[in-house]
Amino acid sequence: MDATQPDEGPVLRLFQVKIKEGHAETLMKKFATTSAGVVRHEPGNSGYFFGRGFAPDEGYLVFASLSDTIEAVKQRFGDTWQQSFLPEGYDDLIEEHSIRHIDLSSGWFVPAREPE
Repeated sequence: MDATQPDEGPVLRLFQVKIKEGHAETLMKKFATTSAGVVRHEPGNSGYFFGRGFAPDEGYLVFASLSDTIEAVKQRFGDTWQQSFLPEGYDDLIEEHSIRHIDLSSGWFVPAREPE
């Protein structure tokens, strides 16, 4: 594997933010609607999740999306795929942010859940 290109996927796109004081709930609501809408139903997207850190990381939130391949990520985000995508209004809630792409091809295991 080349360190700049994953083998085959899946690929985790991890958006991490340090929130401005008092804006966690607002940003979590935006993650559930706006951020989810950015990736939901896009070709190659297999899902997403988001959440908040707890002690000592309670000032951080993450939004992660799972894509089948890095090409699917590039298709969705274009030439700026290696940069954070900030929908309108996010700047007012965030102190700092980062984006990472994680190649899961060698370590992806999610067991099937037994029906209840």
